[in-house]
Amino acid sequence: MQTDKQTSPPQARASDPLGNVGYYGRLLAPALTRPVAALEVIGVMALVIGFCYLLRPADPLLLHIGFPWLWLVAAIMALRYGALLGVLAGICVTVAWYALYGHVVGAEFPVMFFVGGLALVVISGHFCDIWGNRANRLGSINSYLSDRLVSITNNHYLLRISHDRLEHDVLTRPVTMRDAIMRLRDFSPTHSGAAPDMPLPNIQGMLEFAALTCQIGDASIFPVTKGRVEHVAAASVGEPFELDSDDPLLRDCLEKSALSHLRELDETGRSAYLVCAPLISASGKLVAVLVVRHMAFLSLNQDNLQLLLVLLGYYADSVEHRAMVDAITQRVPDCPYEFALELARLTHMKRASNIDSALVALVFARGTDGDSLFDQVTRTRRALDVLWAVRDDQRQVAITLMPLTDENGINGYLMRTENTLKSQFSTDFERSHVAVHTVAVSSSDPGDVLQRLLQRCGHHG
Repeated sequence: MQTDKQTSPPQARASDPLGNVGYYGRLLAPALTRPVAALEVIGVMALVIGFCYLLRPADPLLLHIGFPWLWLVAAIMALRYGALLGVLAGICVTVAWYALYGHVVGAEFPVMFFVGGLALVVISGHFCDIWGNRANRLGSINSYLSDRLVSITNNHYLLRISHDRLEHDVLTRPVTMRDAIMRLRDFSPTHSGAAPDMPLPNIQGMLEFAALTCQIGDASIFPVTKGRVEHVAAASVGEPFELDSDDPLLRDCLEKSALSHLRELDETGRSAYLVCAPLISASGKLVAVLVVRHMAFLSLNQDNLQLLLVLLGYYADSVEHRAMVDAITQRVPDCPYEFALELARLTHMKRASNIDSALVALVFARGTDGDSLFDQVTRTRRALDVLWAVRDDQRQVAITLMPLTDENGINGYLMRTENTLKSQFSTDFERSHVAVHTVAVSSSDPGDVLQRLLQRCGHHG
């Protein structure tokens, strides 16, 4: 009974760059010249001449049979090893003539016989050398391309793994931090039209959005009144549940006023919840607690929990928005309400999570050109940014509050803005006398930071 076997194609050996040409092919034309090649040439020529001597003792070099068969052997040696060793084979024939014919009386050296034979040997050897060099060069190129192919294959494999990982992250986290902040602005009382005296405005919408962003299953938000957690949930997603006030994870969260999750408990602690996170306003007041009973296993990681804490903190700042805004408008009375509220939120985010944000001020001179440039800059701001336009009789200032922006982000924004001015007006900041002032949002008093920025811009209103 015969079985079919699949065999892989033979691969070229390291010593055979031309591939597998068979045993006799390698024997006749080896790819590499061995150190004993000279001895092989001398031995082969001596063997052939000795064989011819046995066949024709009177004419061992076969000078009188009509074809120089001995030079054919020398040409084979030249094709096998190159011109230099082919000449050595011709020298062997010459030595043999003097040894076998030189003592014969009247023997004349056959000049044309040897000239033609040596010419044949040299041409054959030169042919071998040329094609041997070409084969070596092609072998080197092939080896380089093989290494490049292996490198490209490995890089492609790593790129595919990276793409799969990125795709998985995008699927498990459908929105980014920037998208989340833009969405959370809609839950602000100033945007949604909620009553200003509501303790937790739009809390249900915020929780649903946080659950979608952070892959939360069952969770509820319980208000905190006078330091006591109420048992009636203000908002819930998934299956509702009753709050266990004695749960160790909840007690740990309230004691530390920080996010607690199941892995932080010791081996003796048993909790019915996975995550407990506080909602702390900018003034440090605990306004509510988020209790998560179920969430995706892969979402229970440090990055996802950090995002959840940032979202809760950003929302909690809207609970005391009036006090936060008043702290800024006392320093800068002309500051718009939305601008002041966003600046206070980003200041709290910097203090709580060390997330960078920035203020960028562009100062334009009043006039036709300055007004055109100012209008262009105000139209091309990012959707996430908050813009405040300050004008007086001598100058106009475009102050852009840029959330989640570090120094590299500031440089990128200024470069894009200047490129826009070059393409639209064929000018730049220097030629248009546009002053640029930047400052990072710090964790200190936001009103003082904004006031000092306005003073640098020459505005003292």
